[in-house]
Amino acid sequence: MSTHALSYAIPDRAAAVYSALLPGLGQLIRGRCGAGLFYGLVTILLILLSLALGRASGRAAEVFFFMLLALPWWALQSYDAALGPPESGSDLARSTRTAWAQGHDIRFLGLLFLVSAGNDALLIARNPDYLLPFFCTRLDGSAGFITKALSPFLHTLVGYGFLRIKKWSLLIYLVYAAYGTTNALVNLTCFGPGRIRNTLLIALIVFTTYVIARRRVFRL
Repeated sequence: MSTHALSYAIPDRAAAVYSALLPGLGQLIRGRCGAGLFYGLVTILLILLSLALGRASGRAAEVFFFMLLALPWWALQSYDAALGPPESGSDLARSTRTAWAQGHDIRFLGLLFLVSAGNDALLIARNPDYLLPFFCTRLDGSAGFITKALSPFLHTLVGYGFLRIKKWSLLIYLVYAAYGTTNALVNLTCFGPGRIRNTLLIALIVFTTYVIARRRVFRL
């Protein structure tokens, strides 16, 4: 059996894993050289763009732009590797339509929320004395702990629900978004603008707008 034939014998999931590790690799291994080079090059360009924007706006902005630009593309090209070559037309258009129809964009957001929940929990464990700004106050004691624990708890609920595309998670997210937005705006008036505070507020507005636009994909 030729090398070309062997490349197409690789299971779809294996190709997806290869592209998840190195963008474009799964396509290359399956003989889709043009697609592999395209996806790899675009991923590199998006990462460089995220780094450039972060250099101009700070570390928090760099992470935000990476999550907004490079990471979704990284996930999409890995999904494209799993789907294999299209029967006709553009492979990018095919992969985008399929991911959109099956709600994989919402599942991707759910994964981000779970990562955020883990990161929040780690920060709380490493900085037990940190007091989170809560409507222009910094609560301590039990109230302060509950305020800090609220974020990873809600992120976990929303993340799990988004992975399952459940309607109840949409309601929880909208409650969380309303709380987060009002709290951020009130703290902004009290403590003034800051890079992290501004970035989180912008990210919350962007994600909420997108989730509302995709509300019909959620199911019971």
